[in-house]
Amino acid sequence: MSELEQLRQRVGVLEAANEVSACLHEYMQLCDYLNEGFDLDPLMALFTEDAIWEGKGKRYAATFGRREGRESIRAMFDKYTQPPAHFALNVHFLTSEKVDVRSETEAEGTWVLLQTATFADGRSQLSSALLDVQFRREGGRWKIAHFCTTSRFNRPVQTPWDNPQPLPVPEE
Repeated sequence: MSELEQLRQRVGVLEAANEVSACLHEYMQLCDYLNEGFDLDPLMALFTEDAIWEGKGKRYAATFGRREGRESIRAMFDKYTQPPAHFALNVHFLTSEKVDVRSETEAEGTWVLLQTATFADGRSQLSSALLDVQFRREGGRWKIAHFCTTSRFNRPVQTPWDNPQPLPVPEE
């Protein structure tokens, strides 16, 4: 393989890793707004038709279970779009990213997720999970083929995440 071909291959792997990362970040940004009346089509477009979404570990296996196929995943998320609203605030933060592009059509990645949520009933929670996600390139786009979330911790927070008080700033 020529040096130019090697460089093209390396650039292709870097571009693929960036696209895989962007896919999961888009998923999380959409989940930030998953609430009453939310249009699930953009979220579902991120999954392969035969995708799997599963919660692992004692807590998440019981809470979320395993969903096979895009329509089953849609049915799970659809519950969050029905009244009454589930979240007053929901923000997902991703860190510790590691993406491995296995081939031109397969990749996988791991992330640590931190989620801050205030529920419609006023309760708030801080959660962390390990995400292990497999991706497949279909139709020129990387999509989620297997999404696995394992709880690291969950803890209630005594006050809502968004405090309506003005921010303290130095006086002029």
